[in-house]
Amino acid sequence: MAGKLFTEHGNITIDEEVIARISGITAMECYGVVGMAARNMKDGIVKLLMLDSLTKGIAVEINDNKLTLSFHIIVEYGVKISAVADNLISTVKYKVKEQVGLEVEKVNIFIEGVRVDK
Repeated sequence: MAGKLFTEHGNITIDEEVIARISGITAMECYGVVGMAARNMKDGIVKLLMLDSLTKGIAVEINDNKLTLSFHIIVEYGVKISAVADNLISTVKYKVKEQVGLEVEKVNIFIEGVRVDK
């Protein structure tokens, strides 16, 4: 399913992959987020995704042109997870609305791991 905008000039259809890419790039700019995570359900291993495949860590659901975004992220060691989550939610809601024109109704965040940099 895709997001649809209806304007006086015509209809605009926005693919879920585009919304996921915008959301992923925005999330990567947020304080404390190290990256997106892909989960290998077979053995439960969490893998840090590179920039070109970070949409695999984001699920987009569109219902009546309102978005539900689910992020699987890896956070930096030592950060306050609630602060990272609050920042991620507010930033993604604002930027997606600004760039795509669709309202983000709900953001789910799954912390899949913590990365320690030495």
